Amino acid sequence: MKCPFCDNLEDKVLESRESDDGMAVRRRRECLACRERFTSYERIEERPLFVIKRDGRRESFSREKIIRGILHACEKRPVSIEAIENIVSEVEREIHREAGREVNSSKVGELVMERLQAVDKVAYIRFASVYRKFEDVSEFLKEVKELTAI
Repeated sequence: MKCPFCDNLEDKVLESRESDDGMAVRRRRECLACRERFTSYERIEERPLFVIKRDGRRESFSREKIIRGILHACEKRPVSIEAIENIVSEVEREIHREAGREVNSSKVGELVMERLQAVDKVAYIRFASVYRKFEDVSEFLKEVKELTAI
């Protein structure tokens, strides 16, 4: 593997471990030329997945887009990057397991909200308000009431 520090192609693997609930292998490597250490990940190449938007357009599934949305909802909240990565990984696995090659954006949003609710209720409300396009305070109140009734 090419060293990100010196571009040398020779390295040795120092450590390998399962990552992402068995969906990836994390390898700690050391470059034989410059002795710098770096981490690589091996993942199974998933078949292409497309998201059907509300207006009927299809676009490639974007893990990064989901991460950005969750990060925005979790701003100034005690939610770790690791927790966000776990949410996205769980959502992605469920989509691949159940949806096949296409999934509605509404299903993606619901899966994210389901998991976010268990992690941080304030972040959940923030995400839901954008995802469900809340237009006034009554919609926030309704969602909060449902959340506190659980």
